[in-house]
Amino acid sequence: MIRANVILDNSIWKKKIKNPKKYIQKRLKVVSKICSSKKKIQEFTILLTNNRKMKILNNKFRKKNKSTDVLSFPFNDIFSGNFYIGDIAVSYEIVNKRSKFTNFNLEFDKTWIHGYLHLVGHDHKKIKDFKKMNKKENLILKNLNKNN
Repeated sequence: MIRANVILDNSIWKKKIKNPKKYIQKRLKVVSKICSSKKKIQEFTILLTNNRKMKILNNKFRKKNKSTDVLSFPFNDIFSGNFYIGDIAVSYEIVNKRSKFTNFNLEFDKTWIHGYLHLVGHDHKKIKDFKKMNKKENLILKNLNKNN
């Protein structure tokens, strides 16, 4: 089972997703079937924010003085019987800009799923790792779209 704490840092998100927490929880049911071990509970926090906050976080933690679409902060610690895997932050403006050519929900799903996969240990530094991560992302997105 995968659970998410959703923090709405900027109300602009509600223009596109009326209830972000409910939206994420619904999608996590599908992601849980694909990614989660039945024995482990995974929990993470997703911060829905804007470019300004993303630039601050990116500068503080990665020394890059620019905004970005998603940041992942893996955290491996067991407490209260749950396995907290980390935090994700997502920029509204970047997701919204990308959605001009597709749709907002699809771009948002691509972005937070990418962040989630980083939390569970995937990366894309090498070509073979990129291909593996991309394959997993596409599998999740395909299953999400099948259930809508």
